[in-house]
Amino acid sequence: MASFDESVAVQTITAGKLRRYYHLSLWQHFIWPSLMIKNTADGFLVAVGFVQSLVKLLIWRPDVVFTKGGYVCLPVGMAAHMLRIPLVIHDSDAHPGLTNRVLSRWATSIGTGAPLEYYHYPKSKSKYVGIPINTDFKPYTKAQQWDAKREWGVNPDKPLVVVTGGGLGARRLNNTTVAVLEKLEPLASVVLLSGVAQYDELKTQVPINNENFQLHAFTNKMPRLLGAADIVITRAGATTILELVALAKPTILVPNAALTGGHQIKNAAVYEDAKAATVLIEDEIVESPEMLLTAVKRLLDSPKETQAMAKRFASFAKPDAAIDMAKLILAARS
Repeated sequence: MASFDESVAVQTITAGKLRRYYHLSLWQHFIWPSLMIKNTADGFLVAVGFVQSLVKLLIWRPDVVFTKGGYVCLPVGMAAHMLRIPLVIHDSDAHPGLTNRVLSRWATSIGTGAPLEYYHYPKSKSKYVGIPINTDFKPYTKAQQWDAKREWGVNPDKPLVVVTGGGLGARRLNNTTVAVLEKLEPLASVVLLSGVAQYDELKTQVPINNENFQLHAFTNKMPRLLGAADIVITRAGATTILELVALAKPTILVPNAALTGGHQIKNAAVYEDAKAATVLIEDEIVESPEMLLTAVKRLLDSPKETQAMAKRFASFAKPDAAIDMAKLILAARS
């Protein structure tokens, strides 16, 4: 089998982004000198990237250009529009980013990761396709879940709570979990994925790994770990949510409010509106960690309600997301 770099050609362009933070007002953005300097400099990088994209697309003459919404997509999408090349975009987050808001006016088709009512895109060219995810994320039977717990070395006869802030970790979520760990352990086993940055610090604050608690910096076996879980506490990144949807896991979402556009808050709102997940405000649980403990206890103490919530969560699953997105791309050629 060919390796990735042999089978997929990779080309790069210069790109820049407009840094905007949800917790800052418009005026605060303008009076932050280093932020203004970076944003101004990156504006020139976008212009350079646009010229580079024009040249590359003129040489390649692709049938379709597909973009995912990151800032690097803006100059490429603009060049595709100028050259009259069909443009297809996909938006994972329930809150469209600036790049996709700009490119959507020229797009031939738009795929979305959340239901269409959460977007202002033209319905005539938009389709709710979900987000392509690893096919290893799928519902576990009780027996499969029991086996997965054994593999992870936790007590298979206790509920398992998995806490993860993503590959880089989430310091405030980690600290909140540690603050209630002593009260949480009698209720459930806990696996905390801390991220690399805080792992060494937390090792000095928590018990040595045992069948009731484990601390890991990260793992490349997320489907197996999340499959073992009875409750997952996590950030509200769009792909992570859809992975948990595919697993049909009772989930507590703690969105990062500081990210651009507050997109995690808006991602979480989709599932909160549907009563498909519990959503906690990070500032509140940092101030009162007992709120996190209470949310876990509520899910553990009400199994019928928790399973009903998980069933509503699972209704958002889109197992054919990759196929449906590919169909949109191929249809744009005509």
